[in-house]
Amino acid sequence: MIAEAEKALHDIAQIREQIATTIFGQEDVIERTLLAVLAGGHALLVGVPGLAKTKLVETLGTVLGLDGQRIQFTPDLMPSDIIGSEVMDQDESGKRSFRYIKGPVFTQLLMADEINRASPRTQSALLQAMQEYHVTVAGQRHDLPAPFHVLATQNPLEQEGTYPLPEAQLDRFLMQIDILYPELDAERRILLETTGTSNAKAEAVITAQRLQEMQALIRRMPVTDSVVDAILTLVRSARPDSDNDHARKNIAWGPGPRASQALMLCARARALYHGRFAPSIDDVKALAEPVLQHRMALNFAARADGLHVRDVIADLVKAAV
Repeated sequence: MIAEAEKALHDIAQIREQIATTIFGQEDVIERTLLAVLAGGHALLVGVPGLAKTKLVETLGTVLGLDGQRIQFTPDLMPSDIIGSEVMDQDESGKRSFRYIKGPVFTQLLMADEINRASPRTQSALLQAMQEYHVTVAGQRHDLPAPFHVLATQNPLEQEGTYPLPEAQLDRFLMQIDILYPELDAERRILLETTGTSNAKAEAVITAQRLQEMQALIRRMPVTDSVVDAILTLVRSARPDSDNDHARKNIAWGPGPRASQALMLCARARALYHGRFAPSIDDVKALAEPVLQHRMALNFAARADGLHVRDVIADLVKAAV
């Protein structure tokens, strides 16, 4: 297992190096997005337009050797535009039959661009695919290719023409990754390197099969009882019926067991990403915000007081971990 981990570390270093050729700065965003994929899950990238969210997903698909499709979510997008639909065929003898035409969801890396621009009806078309890795059309099951990952981009909800994602769909994302404005040095490099006559292009580092091997390795990594207890304590303290007074006062609804599963997988992936063979409590602390913030909501009184869910999570981490 140590030999496999060392090989994976070498591959991860090459992946990071290749991503850095087209994405400047944003190290935390790159790390968390990679962790979500290495852990075998989906990620929701949230930020204002123009922060290279789409570029990051495209680059990641190229570097990881994944077959990718992009869906631009718009208010008039229909569920059949995502999962496909049945059409009627007629042969030479006049016999009619239905034929299923697969939609763009049948890919290894699906970029759901501006996912909250579509109506809730269309957003729900991904619910089954993201959780069960297959879709059902006209009563027939159609399996998705493996591995299957959804990297969705989302505009802040305060912007014009956005629809909040339903709680059930938010829970299917392993992490919500907030993308902030770049630092000065990174923005200077963006300005100089993207306005000339040539742009750098990322190249494939691994294959889809190799990615699956790394995902299997992460699931085999040992986890100590102290880390398991820290995860359980943190997630359970973020519920309105917990023993934490701060949570009972401010939280309307909290994370379920899927949050504990996400923290466990992401902590393992983060340990490997940083060259360790087992996760620590520091990994749990570092991942608490991206794993929990979209799985809980504040009540009216907390919002009226100007609290943000990130502030509540920070207090819970100090108290529980």
